[in-house]
Amino acid sequence: MRKKAQLFLDKHYKIAQTDQRIYGSFLEHLGRAVYSGIYEPGHPQADPCGFRGDVMALIKELDVPLVRYPGGNFVSGYNWEDGVGPVEGRPECLELAWRSIETNEFGLNEFITWARKVGTTPMMAVNLGTRGIDAARNLIEYTNHPGGSYWSDLRKKHGYQEPHQIKTWCLGNEMDGPWQIGHKTAEEYGRLAVETAKAMRQVDPEIELVVCGSSHEKMPTFAEWERAVLSHTYDYVDYISLHEYLGNRDNNLANYLAETDRVNEYIKAVIATCDYVKARKRSKKTIYLSFDEWNVWYHSNAQDQKVKPWSKAPGLLEDIYNFEDALVVGLFLITLLKHADRVRIACLAQLVNVIAPIMTRPGGGAWKQTIYYPYYHASRYGRGTVLRPEIISPVYDTEEYQGVNFVEAIGVLSDEEREITLFAVNRSQDSLMELECSLNNMGDLELIEHIVLEHEDIKATNTEENPDKVKPHNQGKTLVNGHRAIVELPVLSWNVVRLRVK
Repeated sequence: MRKKAQLFLDKHYKIAQTDQRIYGSFLEHLGRAVYSGIYEPGHPQADPCGFRGDVMALIKELDVPLVRYPGGNFVSGYNWEDGVGPVEGRPECLELAWRSIETNEFGLNEFITWARKVGTTPMMAVNLGTRGIDAARNLIEYTNHPGGSYWSDLRKKHGYQEPHQIKTWCLGNEMDGPWQIGHKTAEEYGRLAVETAKAMRQVDPEIELVVCGSSHEKMPTFAEWERAVLSHTYDYVDYISLHEYLGNRDNNLANYLAETDRVNEYIKAVIATCDYVKARKRSKKTIYLSFDEWNVWYHSNAQDQKVKPWSKAPGLLEDIYNFEDALVVGLFLITLLKHADRVRIACLAQLVNVIAPIMTRPGGGAWKQTIYYPYYHASRYGRGTVLRPEIISPVYDTEEYQGVNFVEAIGVLSDEEREITLFAVNRSQDSLMELECSLNNMGDLELIEHIVLEHEDIKATNTEENPDKVKPHNQGKTLVNGHRAIVELPVLSWNVVRLRVK
């Protein structure tokens, strides 16, 4: 069975230039993200710093431009000083967010060294749960001040003569969440955040700051939280955060694939709230969005309840992703690109082992989960100018969503305007889609390749023993004639169509 859809793109109708940080990720001291994830001294492929070479290779392949650290819920109880200086002098601590033992063997300077090795930039979070202004100003003095003060000279004593020059900082994490250590009301948090922002900017005026939005759009205080917090912080911050995790808990695939429509509305609501505060303040400044936690997360919920508390690096939040999850991640990436004018930072949460595209075995191998592939494709081919799409598609309804397009798509024009990449998902469970693309004002085009991620088993997963069970191929069917292309989208598929201007 075959259905038809249409995609209209024009070189002159642009959403925005992508900020490469939209393809960022996240590392938290949670489960095995750090220990036996990126860091495992004694592993056969560990380098002299203890960083796993096999994991670094997979991360370099993704070309991750930014990594948020050290949390997450973890940061709201974290004393950053515990993770610097000689390792043998660092304390082992009760980590309350995830009820684990934190050895502090890996800390701030190890993260900076690792980030440089994999070619990424750090996005640092400060603790506004149990701590506040004083710890934040000392931390940024340690990381960013060139020298001649107590904390900057302590950094030098620890072996780092040059400042780390961390540019992007999160003012806490999910402070509206009752689960958060040091949970606060919007007024309490807004006042603390603005005063922390002022102090940090005194140390380094060149930084940019992310203030906490709601933990997700179903929070009872959304979007009043955003309004109240921004009423305090608007003049002192650059971004507001969004977090969202999707899941197929009811095993309803049609509904699951439609959930990114809700994400789209969530983004629009946050933009509207930011612009309301802008209007109230008569400001000329625009607040941008940092979607600094997003992913699929639900597979591991039951197993996490069985983990023994106060373990060192326990196996927590280790979702094993299947093929349908990869489609949702692809749809999420398309949704972020549709808002590239306001979403400047986004972090797939997380990077290794913990709800992650990369899995490892202690002492063993590292492999790509299914969700690795759409993330890789978008990061590699989705940098440039996002074009405003007009899609005409058959639609379907679910119990929760109405008028859902079977075909979701976006186009990104390269900086040199010599290539255009189309990302498209076919949500249909029974119909191949013929997508007719009109690519106007781009000249005659030719096909470079049509990559397809598809699988007959929607629950198929990759494992260490069978790491390539779900992987893309480049045998997709696309016919190009001038500025038009007919793209065949297989049933339930993620597609990457790369076209070159002749």
